[in-house]
Amino acid sequence: MRSLKGSALKLSTNGKGGCSPGYEHAREKHPAKTRILVLEEHPLLRHGISDYLNAQPDMIVCGEVDTIPGAQSKIVECKPHLLLTALRLGNGDSLEFVKSLKAERPELLIVVYSAFEESIFAERALRAGADGYVMKKAPKEELVIAIRDILNGEIYVSRDVALRSFKKSLETRPETHPPLSPSAIENLSDREMHVFQLLGSGLSTRQIAHSLNLSVKTIESHRENIKHKLGLSSSRDLVELATKYLEETFLPSKKEALSGLGKKNVVRFPAA
Repeated sequence: MRSLKGSALKLSTNGKGGCSPGYEHAREKHPAKTRILVLEEHPLLRHGISDYLNAQPDMIVCGEVDTIPGAQSKIVECKPHLLLTALRLGNGDSLEFVKSLKAERPELLIVVYSAFEESIFAERALRAGADGYVMKKAPKEELVIAIRDILNGEIYVSRDVALRSFKKSLETRPETHPPLSPSAIENLSDREMHVFQLLGSGLSTRQIAHSLNLSVKTIESHRENIKHKLGLSSSRDLVELATKYLEETFLPSKKEALSGLGKKNVVRFPAA
């Protein structure tokens, strides 16, 4: 798992002009706030997140956007310290965006939040360059905790993801362990996971090709690769498995629905 190098982010409070009398004293009373850009395609959710973050004494939303191209323009305009982005698997590849953005702006901190299964997508997001991953079903306070921890030079994931990564690190000879069928899905590439999710959503090969701006032949090739990796013999089995996976991932179990969702324990990783 990637660790964030360097010390905690230092926010500059220097303006472009000169300082008025008493400026230093005022700056102590009103320290600079962390500037956050929110990328979310759903207006109600986007505005709700922004209102909540703006209510924090040390944070301010400097911009809201609903598309990746919009985010690229807004980053230049509002110069955020941190990008909060939803993980999307349809139009627009969020993980590829995170990769390219981190390469261009390594100083920009990135938090990904999603409803997608964290046991698979949290590590993918971190490998892409994100500094933290928060589930949409987490308590809202967890988002603020994640942001503050990341500003202090740490990365943020749930306890389950941290323990899973730790167990992997103990496997010095992974080839000696027989593969587990649930982990077969993790062997899919990011693009194959996109296609797998969309198949489970009921989209046809042609619809997926249109959604991802790829050729039908390319999607068919991805389908064949997915079947091979998952040990499936037919397209029908593939669609059934994808549908079942989405149902199990996004629909809470009866036990969970009855007990309610509590706050997750988290493990914070100090900067290297």
